[in-house]
Amino acid sequence: MVDANTVLFGSDPTERIVAVEPKQEGISIYRRENGRIAIEERPAMPWLLTSQRMDLPGASWTELEGEGYRHMARFPNWTACRAARFKLRDEHISNLAFPSPAKQYMILSGRTLFKGMAYSDVHRLQLDIETLGLSPDHPGNGIFMIALSDNRGGEWLLEGREKDILESLVRLVQDLDPDVIEGHNILGFDLPYIARRADLCGVGLHLGRDGSAMEVGQEKSAAIGGISRPVTPFHIHGRHIIDTLIGVQRYDVARGALSSHGLKECARALGIECADRVYIPHQEIASAWKSDPERVKRYALHDVIETRALSELVGPSEFYLTQMVSDVYSSVATTGTGEKINSILIREYLRRGCAIPRPQQPKEITGGYTDVKLTGLIERVVKCDVESLYPSLMLTQRIKPASDTLDVFLPALEELTRRRFEAKAKAKSSSGSERAYWDGLQSSFKILINSFYGYLGAVAFNFNDYDAAERITTAGQATVKQISQELERTGSKVIEIDTDGVYFQPPPGVDGEEAESSYIEQIGGCLPQGIRLAHDGRYRAMLSLKVKNYVLVGYGGERIFRGASLRSRAEEVFGREFISEAVELLVGGEKERVSELYRRIADDISAKRLPLEKFVRRERITEKTFTSDSKKRLADAAKGRRVGDYINVYEREDGTIGPAESYANDEDTKYLLDRLYKFACRLREAFGGDFEALFPRPSAKTAAEAAGQQTLF
Repeated sequence: MVDANTVLFGSDPTERIVAVEPKQEGISIYRRENGRIAIEERPAMPWLLTSQRMDLPGASWTELEGEGYRHMARFPNWTACRAARFKLRDEHISNLAFPSPAKQYMILSGRTLFKGMAYSDVHRLQLDIETLGLSPDHPGNGIFMIALSDNRGGEWLLEGREKDILESLVRLVQDLDPDVIEGHNILGFDLPYIARRADLCGVGLHLGRDGSAMEVGQEKSAAIGGISRPVTPFHIHGRHIIDTLIGVQRYDVARGALSSHGLKECARALGIECADRVYIPHQEIASAWKSDPERVKRYALHDVIETRALSELVGPSEFYLTQMVSDVYSSVATTGTGEKINSILIREYLRRGCAIPRPQQPKEITGGYTDVKLTGLIERVVKCDVESLYPSLMLTQRIKPASDTLDVFLPALEELTRRRFEAKAKAKSSSGSERAYWDGLQSSFKILINSFYGYLGAVAFNFNDYDAAERITTAGQATVKQISQELERTGSKVIEIDTDGVYFQPPPGVDGEEAESSYIEQIGGCLPQGIRLAHDGRYRAMLSLKVKNYVLVGYGGERIFRGASLRSRAEEVFGREFISEAVELLVGGEKERVSELYRRIADDISAKRLPLEKFVRRERITEKTFTSDSKKRLADAAKGRRVGDYINVYEREDGTIGPAESYANDEDTKYLLDRLYKFACRLREAFGGDFEALFPRPSAKTAAEAAGQQTLF
């Protein structure tokens, strides 16, 4: 019989491990006991798997049961294991190997971090730097202050000569000995800046628990919902580095409630803003430091205090996932959930001496059912949602990977589901720190539960199964269609169907949350046992535009924007502002005023009254910027910049792209008018047949008028 607890949490029950770090001949285990750190040394366990036994220097071989990667090579040290990996790669021999020594050790040992600990038990230090410029290479752009706080109530401001500040930072970190160092965009700004300035000042950043210097890693991808973004990791021995910018982006994927992921905007939107918050535009910080240093100090401390509060909101789910996954915290906080499930399954198969299957080759499968049945502004909207539709179908119809010969996939999913319901109930009945604990725990369970289906249909994972994934989506489509039909049969107007939920306008007489919940329970009575339909939200109005693009208006006036066409942060400010203001007017029933807004912005574009910051766009410099033919125009604008930098650019009237600092009243007004029209087109469904009359398409004639700075209309 499968022990689901062992599958999920590993076979080793050792508690309060806060870090696992490799040494040449072994591994160092750091445990937090009675407020102090105890260090345990263990032998190294380097290994890799192949589907055939071969000559690898230093390898000792073990044969596993089953098919696939059935030969395990063990090595005396990490160097020998790394050399074997490179040899296999160079000879194009298929293998299963993890480059992280810590992950290798934890998979074979069955150990995980943070067992027996709550989020508040780890020592977390927040860090934020204040600089005289944005480029660390410029001699005059030094760090003039570092603000720090921790979850034990401490607050520090390091100031003075730059070299002294950096040396003080090293001493403070060593004295405080935190388990985690956090910052908002700490990987993208603070640590790269600190590393470069320390190098220029001749300061060794010996921040590790063993006295070692901070190291920079190779660029990798951070998973954020269905996309990934490049990130350059840093490593500090014995400590974890957590970027709350990535954390809040992952947190906001399902919610879609934040218009910006900047620290101050998040703090304000999430209700964690400091009561007496000081705001200083970044370009004014250097001058403010000279004229009002006390104000800048308060500003810097508010940054780290809000970072701590943000961490306590978005961090617990990743922390509790780390108690299950054989990996370090900083990696768990950036990798996708499919990778987490994969390591859990591999760990259990190796524990039982079984081979790891090779992933199936990809093939196309049916997706979830989505449809929009009503567009425009609809009032009195309710959403019903099948709780964990795909996982529920997997459990009720016993759908699992064909390669799961030990039958651990479904028991693990079943146990996660049971634990989540238990944690949700305890969170509901408790308060304070106890409530935070149970809520963080249930959230981590939910993240894994909802990823079991995606795991089956992903190319990279060892136990994937496209046929099983197809069975699930087919059953899911039938379920959500059945719900939609039952809603319409009972007098509701279905607005949008999206995979596992339905937005609808309930029939007359179904008023108030209690009546809505009762009605949804009635609708759910048509579903098979084990499939539960729940009330998932109620809204004063919904602006429905197209599939997965809509705006919800809460009864308290709050707005929730969903869909890339309504909330993309990569586009010009004037377009985003037009969409936002237009939505407000539409929700307020002032359709005609949207046309007035459109014409006013068009006039400003034509007359070149639009400020530069309204029409620049932010581009990230990558390797492709300088190698791809399609990026040639951007490459010209990015000369002198480094890969990883961001640059604000605009379209010039001569057809080139220019950096914002070279602006000479030479923007391409035709391009901007076209962009404005395309922004308006995203709202077409809200205007029906009136759209073309209200929003005239730019033409060759209007472009000529724009060139002469005449009024468009």
